[in-house]
Amino acid sequence: MSPETAAAPSRSRIPTPTAVWWTRGDTNAFFGLAFNILVNVLTLTGLMIGVVKVPAADVLGTVLPALGVALVLGNVYYSYLARRLSRREGRSDVTALPYGPSVPHMFIVVFVIMLPIYLGSGDPLRAWSAGLAWAFVIGAIVLIGAFVGPLIRRFTPRAALLGTLAGISLTFISMRPAAQIWDYAWIGLPVLAILLIGFFTDVRLPGNVPVGLAALLVGTAIGWIGGAMSVPDVTSAARDIAFAIPHQRLDLLLEGLRHLAPLLATAIPLGVYNFTEAMSNVESAAAAGDDYNLRSVLLADGTGAIIGSALGSPFPPAVYIGHPGWKDAGGRAGYSMASGAVVALLCFLGLFGLLSALLPTAAIVPILLYIGLLIGAQAFQAVPRIHAAAVVIAILPNLAQWASGLIDNSLSAAGTSAAAVGTEALRNAGVVYGGLTTLGQGAVLAGLILGAVVTFVIDKRFVAAACAGAAGAVLSFVGLIHAPQVGWAANPQVALGYLLLSLVCLGYGLLRRSPGEPSAEVSDDAAPAVTPPAAADEPALETAAEPVPAPRSGHGTTADSPS
Repeated sequence: MSPETAAAPSRSRIPTPTAVWWTRGDTNAFFGLAFNILVNVLTLTGLMIGVVKVPAADVLGTVLPALGVALVLGNVYYSYLARRLSRREGRSDVTALPYGPSVPHMFIVVFVIMLPIYLGSGDPLRAWSAGLAWAFVIGAIVLIGAFVGPLIRRFTPRAALLGTLAGISLTFISMRPAAQIWDYAWIGLPVLAILLIGFFTDVRLPGNVPVGLAALLVGTAIGWIGGAMSVPDVTSAARDIAFAIPHQRLDLLLEGLRHLAPLLATAIPLGVYNFTEAMSNVESAAAAGDDYNLRSVLLADGTGAIIGSALGSPFPPAVYIGHPGWKDAGGRAGYSMASGAVVALLCFLGLFGLLSALLPTAAIVPILLYIGLLIGAQAFQAVPRIHAAAVVIAILPNLAQWASGLIDNSLSAAGTSAAAVGTEALRNAGVVYGGLTTLGQGAVLAGLILGAVVTFVIDKRFVAAACAGAAGAVLSFVGLIHAPQVGWAANPQVALGYLLLSLVCLGYGLLRRSPGEPSAEVSDDAAPAVTPPAAADEPALETAAEPVPAPRSGHGTTADSPS
């Protein structure tokens, strides 16, 4: 039984087909998601041309159209899932999952996979083919995850899943946009104010103008009036407009697969990262009220990555963080499909250079900060208050990964590296580089393990905490967490640490089962325990005396009405 077919007592009636194609809220969510994807596609275009030196004609004529096909297929599919869930549950407020190119993977495939091959061989096409093979493997691992992910989700506490997601949103989703806003505060802060008032309150603009559109227009106007944009740049970019038809590049993909072995060290953990992040995103959507079937989501993610790689895109798409934000903005089923179709059209027409010259970055990125705020808040609002510490510790690995990445990039810009400077010198400067790097490697899985341990300890489920610690020991030993690459005995010291943690928890579990103590591992106070669901596809639900709903704004009533 999937989450979409699980019948609650209040839904025993025959569902009413209430799904609609478009609502006023979809307009808001469309502008937000479409420009979110737009920023990411602009970024990956610059990385391919400027860093890997792939010819602009190949990037605009092959990579972007391939990505466009994956975006159309994925977003149409997720809109279909939303409409199906809406019909089954008789609700009109179901929000589709957002979908687009994965931000962490963009940088990893460029700087970890393609750039070293380009620098070593001087051949950008060889680097490109390696990226395609890497993306193909990512997709294959996500497809495998579709069959084991629901089981993992069933036994992983919600605090661990949402805490890990909050770590990603606070670091990789929020911090860069925040910095870009303050780079041009006179553009970004007015835009942010419009978004915050429009999405967090019930105050509406005259004529019900969509908040996302108003924010973009105001920011763009301020940027042009203030001289942040350039007419010659627009003229130059307009010359690059050209229609490109997607076509298969199996020759490049097969060439990359022939040299696959060196790529597996990053492809395997990143594939695991992909399906665990998707698992957290599905849990986030469930906490906001839309309980999707995890297996269906992962099958679509994996298929999108494989199709994209066969057509020439080394950037695997994925379900985005941010479903609660688009739901709060009033988005329903249509915004996702429209976003994918519009961005795909821009890819086919080669318009990304022109848009980059027309729209100030500081006018676009505040929407990402808004999403980061929503996801960070949801992690604490959708779990029992007593589990807040588990949320915090699940955030830490992503903070560490973000911080160590900043250190590495800063040292690289200075023409050196952490290895050249030395960990002792960094430690003397107050930078615990070694510990940050170790904690941040495999951040998503590490956050799940740590969040689960703390949740189980809080609930006095010590045997469960010992099992989570043992899983951490195994993952550390094989290098999926806390190690630079997959391998046998990748980090035995950290594995030993997790093993000893597991033994401590097991010892406390045995103490609680000694004569005179309760045999069941249930908290003596109000700490809620994790209640296993009825089916493997359903999430582990935690009960609280006072359930706290996911964040909502005042848009609920009018957002649901068709426009």
